[in-house]
Amino acid sequence: MDIMLFHSVYGLRPAVHAAAERLRAAGHQVHVPDLFEGQTAETVEEGMAIKDGIGRDELLRRAVLAAAPHSENGLVYAGFSFGGSVAQNLALGDEKARGLLLLHGTSDIADDAAVRELPVQLHVAEPDPFESDDWLNAWYLRMGRIGADVEVYRYPGAGHLYTDPDLPDYDAEAAAQTWKVAAGFLATL
Repeated sequence: MDIMLFHSVYGLRPAVHAAAERLRAAGHQVHVPDLFEGQTAETVEEGMAIKDGIGRDELLRRAVLAAAPHSENGLVYAGFSFGGSVAQNLALGDEKARGLLLLHGTSDIADDAAVRELPVQLHVAEPDPFESDDWLNAWYLRMGRIGADVEVYRYPGAGHLYTDPDLPDYDAEAAAQTWKVAAGFLATL
């Protein structure tokens, strides 16, 4: 499977490269674009400042340019938190998308969005400060209405970016379960 993996607001850090290597070891081809062009953050606030400084339109432009050379045969879009929102936007706009793997984050859904049975898997903390229960319920229903086939996995007590071993949110048990379930999902695409 060809996977386009987008980083969080922390930027392209070791945990993203480690995730890409994990996926490559499972036989996937993984592309890891650097939407922040070398900038990384130590805190969420720093990361949000980088993201906001670049701007949403420019970040989406960079993501589209990164994905375009690989999208002809169908990509699985994946991302961490903010990167999940980028992945979701691209997957919903790419008629050849093979799947969408969201780790820790979702995005708004355009009014004209429509997909044809797009497999989607979301892994998120419970509770999550960036993905409230009300938001996730509405997101889930909306994704179903636009034609996505959605699975949601919640991890009680885990921090927001619980798969990143370099952050305080890290939860080894939740991360191991996430990667196990995600591997099964990717194997079906």
